[in-house]
Amino acid sequence: MTSSAGLSGNQKRKMKSASRLYAVQALFQMEHSSQSFDTVRKEFLEHRFGATYDGQEMIDGDIRHFAELLETAVNYQAAIDQMTDRALVAKWAIARIDPTLRALFRAAGAELREQETPPKVVINEYVDVARAFFEGGDEPKFVNAVLDHMAREARPEAF
Repeated sequence: MTSSAGLSGNQKRKMKSASRLYAVQALFQMEHSSQSFDTVRKEFLEHRFGATYDGQEMIDGDIRHFAELLETAVNYQAAIDQMTDRALVAKWAIARIDPTLRALFRAAGAELREQETPPKVVINEYVDVARAFFEGGDEPKFVNAVLDHMAREARPEAF
């Protein structure tokens, strides 16, 4: 794991983007396993950040941002899920959504609760995460629409 001190702005942005992807993966893993928040967080920090898979080195994530996303998503899951439900079509409750998308909406909802990142940046970043998981599908458009609705509810002053 690399400290973000002394890194360029572009490197810091890449690390923050990576932390979002890792947060979605960690939330998915927590939902589909009996592992606790602490166990999953520790696994990601010790074994996933900067790991090499199939000869490809993964970028280090922003440790602070990753931890904040996870903690907020877990602590405010019910409120985030309710906000997501309101953004979905009436017949598509969050329980019916693909588990990866559910994890993505929880991570994005956690970030929208914070005031640090502008909502439009949050939307763009998580649409990119959706593209990484659903290459060639319509999911990124769906994610964009749902997150736009969530962002307008969570931070109306930004629009």
